[in-house]
Amino acid sequence: MTTSTSYHPAAADSIKALSAEPIDIVGLLSLSHHPKAGAVVLFSGETRDNSHGKEVDCLEYEAQESLAVKMIANIITEAKQKWDLNIAIAQHRTGKVGVSESAVVVITASAHRSEAYAANRFIIDKIKHEVPIWKCEYFTDGTKEWGGNCNCQKITGDPNKHVYEFEK
Repeated sequence: MTTSTSYHPAAADSIKALSAEPIDIVGLLSLSHHPKAGAVVLFSGETRDNSHGKEVDCLEYEAQESLAVKMIANIITEAKQKWDLNIAIAQHRTGKVGVSESAVVVITASAHRSEAYAANRFIIDKIKHEVPIWKCEYFTDGTKEWGGNCNCQKITGDPNKHVYEFEK
């Protein structure tokens, strides 16, 4: 078997879970190929220009770093075991994130697409709803709003119920 020149397992395993610098999506994707994987799924959560009916200037993320890094590592490990992933990468921004920039990226690779998609969704949902990362939305009108990385409570009315739990 010939291994792809883009296969770098040690590099993929050393990705920092949190980054104060812009996320290098292309660089992360280049580390996400594996000779046994027939599917690679990339999710990029990006800052949109509007929220709650207001125009967004930027977001700012803060994290309880040591706990967040540990929790993301555990989520990745759980997903790898549950879906037999070849590659699983997650990186979340801290600091200021401008409109159209990536705030979080999750990449999964597995033998088949169904596992790669399911694992990717599992990882991003767990990160958004469980990892101690907080978001402040700065609006162009000069106001701001702090919240968790998850704003499901505004939709479900219950801080313990998340939107993905109600999907059909």
